Amino acid sequence: MKNLWSELRPLLGSMGLFSLCINLLCLVQALFMLQVFDRVLTTYSQETLVVLLAGTAVALLVMLLLDYVRQRLQAVLGTLVDERLAPQVVATLVERAARTPQAGGAEGIRDVASLRNVFASNGLTALFDAPWAPIYLVVIWAFHPVLGIGAALALALMLALAWLNDRLSRRALEGLQGSGRRAGRYVDSSLRNAEVLQALGMTRALLARWRALQDDTAALSLSAGRSSTLFGALTRCLRQAIQIALLALGAWLVLTEQASAGIMIATTVLLGRALQPVEQLVGSWRMLADGRAAYRRLAQLSAGFEERTGQLALPCPQGRLEVDNLSFRAPGSHQPILFHVAFILAAGESLAILGPSAAGKSTLARLLTGIWAPSTGSARLDGADLAYWPRQDLGPHIGYVPQDVELFDATVAENIARLGQVSSDAVVAAAVRANAHEMILSLPQGYDTQVGEHGLRLSPGQRQRIALARALYGNPRLVVLDEPNSNLDGAGELALAHAVNGLHEDGVTSIIITHRPSLIAHVDKILVLEAGRVKRFGPAAEVMKEMQRQAQSTVDRAVQSA
Repeated sequence: MKNLWSELRPLLGSMGLFSLCINLLCLVQALFMLQVFDRVLTTYSQETLVVLLAGTAVALLVMLLLDYVRQRLQAVLGTLVDERLAPQVVATLVERAARTPQAGGAEGIRDVASLRNVFASNGLTALFDAPWAPIYLVVIWAFHPVLGIGAALALALMLALAWLNDRLSRRALEGLQGSGRRAGRYVDSSLRNAEVLQALGMTRALLARWRALQDDTAALSLSAGRSSTLFGALTRCLRQAIQIALLALGAWLVLTEQASAGIMIATTVLLGRALQPVEQLVGSWRMLADGRAAYRRLAQLSAGFEERTGQLALPCPQGRLEVDNLSFRAPGSHQPILFHVAFILAAGESLAILGPSAAGKSTLARLLTGIWAPSTGSARLDGADLAYWPRQDLGPHIGYVPQDVELFDATVAENIARLGQVSSDAVVAAAVRANAHEMILSLPQGYDTQVGEHGLRLSPGQRQRIALARALYGNPRLVVLDEPNSNLDGAGELALAHAVNGLHEDGVTSIIITHRPSLIAHVDKILVLEAGRVKRFGPAAEVMKEMQRQAQSTVDRAVQSA
């Protein structure tokens, strides 16, 4: 955010300078009226009127050009905010969503849009114009001290109304924003389970819960809207009343021969110009409040920006994996999911992770790829902590197939190429390595087949095999496969087994979470997890014998007890 402000500050300074010049030129209209009423009409001088018109026209033309440049500067400010913040925000949101799936995804993008709208709105112009109101007060005071005192009191009253609007509406607007975000998140999360909602007839119950959230939002919106409408109406009415009152005061001064008719008219015009930005601020208060809240959230979110850009690039890893005293506790939970997991894999070794459901296997997979950071301990690849390795450098050296496979709305080739520049040779090589080449060629357009949103145009087994090809794209040195055969048929299982053998022959460190013996037979070591703790770890043959011995012992005890 400091870098952003360093770019915005010169532009904002230029806007302030243009605002000063524009507000000085706005005096021309009042001075023109003053001269017309006090000089032209009293002397019947047509030449004076022509000169005044020519000078005023030049001043208005300059003001038009300055106002145009100021508006263009505002557009540049909005674009700059979007270009500088949006990529960083998206990168941070992806990282947070990977580590904390329940974190709000689109809120940061909406915050950037809110801040951009503030910089491109009339509210910002009003903020720059309002500080120059004292110029008009000084001129009015020069006309007559009584008029100056009246104008100062009027401006103070309008500012007090704007301050009161802020005090009374701030909490309601912040509550409205929070309620709207909760309702939006609830719908987004529910739509991910649309099949279950439809199949089990849960839509009505979902609507009832969403309706309750919407009712809260509507109540807060009604309260905030009522306050905003009230203050907007009060501001407009008060501005007109003030102008009428000051006009009456000027007329009284004219009647008592303390001021001229020109001064009366000019004062009314100047006061209207001084009060205009205050009225605009009250009318734009909701947008400005949204922008202020968005800025605070973005300032908190931006704490990790510099951390991402300031890390040193590390060399390509060989694949040695060291896990030391690794524990993990989910955010907001007091119960650890993993307890003091420790093991070592040499470069090129393969490991199968076994265990019952909820043993912590998928959590361990995320920790071993650096997606999540451990609560204690570390997972190191070639001595470097995976959780703090720059992702843009580590990603090409990691292959990962999650338990719930999702593809991106692109072609098969683009998905395998990890949404980067498609290299035909590298894409085909990855598909061949995953033994998915022939399956991909059987698709309607082969590698150019559009998979659709979340890959819904493909079967689960096809998505899993394409995800394996994506994991093997390039030259990964550590491959983590979480239940990679959960949706595969016999041919797919055989292709996966050949791919795992190929990884072993190529010296790639591989970790496979599975329950099926077809894959366990191809690994060097086995780690058994139970309730988040390492129950067994060692060479595959020894661990399998021990597991078989324990299973037989359990059967024997059951027979004896029967």
